[in-house]
Amino acid sequence: MSAPSVDIIRWGRERARTWPWRGDRNVAFLAPVPEAPILSAAFLGRCLTILGERGFVRVVTSALSPLEQTGFFAAGFEVAEELHLLSLDLDGLPARPDVGVTRVAASERPQILAIDRAAFSPFWQLDDHGLNEALGATPRTRFRAVVEHAQDQDRDREAHDGTAGRTLVGYAINGRSGSRGFVQRLAVVPEARRHGVGRGLLLDGLHWMRRRGVRRAVVNTQVGNDAALALYYDAGFQREPSGLSVMEAGLQ
Repeated sequence: MSAPSVDIIRWGRERARTWPWRGDRNVAFLAPVPEAPILSAAFLGRCLTILGERGFVRVVTSALSPLEQTGFFAAGFEVAEELHLLSLDLDGLPARPDVGVTRVAASERPQILAIDRAAFSPFWQLDDHGLNEALGATPRTRFRAVVEHAQDQDRDREAHDGTAGRTLVGYAINGRSGSRGFVQRLAVVPEARRHGVGRGLLLDGLHWMRRRGVRRAVVNTQVGNDAALALYYDAGFQREPSGLSVMEAGLQ
């Protein structure tokens, strides 16, 4: 069965995207639209009314900056999960380790979602919509994976060239918007960790950003994810004073 389509709630110039969160018809996902105005409490109140009328009982947001959170707090939302925000100046990047980074074929999308489920706790796992959100969040995107026993694979294969039967063990989505770079998603299956897969995917994306004029990259990770923090710190990322928050609100 195909996933429900994304809906845009509009009021004046304000806009927000919404769809069932991880396919749950009781929980709505609500996210600001990039480049649109900061959402006001009045607009968010209208969103809650609309979503309640559609039968949802709870609303979960995307990761919000402190400025974005202001209207959500005023509309009755509360913090559900906190994330660290880290940044890195892309001058002087370490060399990319050769872990066989490759393009992702369309047929391998189920494997990508399986990797995500293995790598993250249920709250943070992507469904099909969440993967689309990550892939479409920036004007330019790099979507790459590492194949099991990647040393025997040709690096950066075209998706149509010999991908049948491959087993993926990690993937990364990186994006750029102008001179800004974003590590959108990075996941490695537990059995492939501590073998350079995560570092290889991370540095592959950072080098891609730098080649295209990006000067600074950012990434967020949930508070308490010490393994991810260690990976980012090892690559030179530094934690920003203000983090991000996922927020939620009940509708009944």
